Amino acid sequence: MSRLRPTIEDVARAAGVSRATASRVINNAPGASGQLRARVQAVVAELGYRPDEAARALASGRRRAVDLVAVTYGPGIGWLGTHPYFSRVLAGMMPVLEGVGAQVRLHAVPEEKAAETIDEIAADATLGAVLADITPALAARFFRRCRRAVSMVPTDSSVPRMEADNVGGAYAAVKRLHELGRRRIAAVHGPALNPCAIDRRTGYLRAVRSLGLTELSAEGGFHRDGGHHAATRLLEEHPDIDAMFVACDLAAAGAVQAITASGRRVPGDVSVIGFDDSIAAVCANPPLTTMRLPVEEMAAAAARLLLEDNVTPGHRRRFPVELVIRDSA
Repeated sequence: MSRLRPTIEDVARAAGVSRATASRVINNAPGASGQLRARVQAVVAELGYRPDEAARALASGRRRAVDLVAVTYGPGIGWLGTHPYFSRVLAGMMPVLEGVGAQVRLHAVPEEKAAETIDEIAADATLGAVLADITPALAARFFRRCRRAVSMVPTDSSVPRMEADNVGGAYAAVKRLHELGRRRIAAVHGPALNPCAIDRRTGYLRAVRSLGLTELSAEGGFHRDGGHHAATRLLEEHPDIDAMFVACDLAAAGAVQAITASGRRVPGDVSVIGFDDSIAAVCANPPLTTMRLPVEEMAAAAARLLLEDNVTPGHRRRFPVELVIRDSA
């Protein structure tokens, strides 16, 4: 075959079937025997054929759209309501999509229905999907069903991704606190299943071990209440804590409230560094020193990759994470 993208006609020719039969198999429609389906599917895999989802959308009368997908884990993260991360993803995607008249469709996927819902979204995709917050296993599942997908979080090696240096960012945050003279540096971690939270936990652990510090940590989720509860518990159990690394700015804002409620000062008694550089960091009191996650740039790059139809298995682009110094550390 030529180096051009294989067409459905190429599939039909190589499989020795009509175009209509090849189309039925590819679209999982009735009217083809099991033997024919196996033959066509083998050719599809061999040629690396991928349906033109934009053409599919046009033929069906659907507008071209990019699906924005996030799996929600329990209470505390309201979809586009209480968490600034998703608003920043939209802020990055929308200018790119508006330029070509494409829509964005939002999907908040409950954890208990994740696999079933992921399959439905993949089957209905047109331009493809940006996987804003999804586990590696679910991302791989989606990518097997729809090859037009880009993850915004660390994921399975086969899935195209925009990847921030969460490990390095967390390490840099702890190192900064250590340079400020802090020696009892606690961490408020994000959700146990969240890929970014896992990497930030890894960065914290590497830093405390490298610096010869004691690990002091609790899970607070990616929301204000969780950060408040985790910080309160840490301060009760370890009154000599003099710094906190918090894996999300919203949780860090809650941690600052817990610290001041205990009669301590930020940063005088306890320095705090968050992660994201979201609106929550600017609005906290005091404004948060934080690690800037380039969410808008990552989301724009993911949308452009889908529009260019340049999604290839294993595609990876890394983005740096930078320290933003404000008043909390």
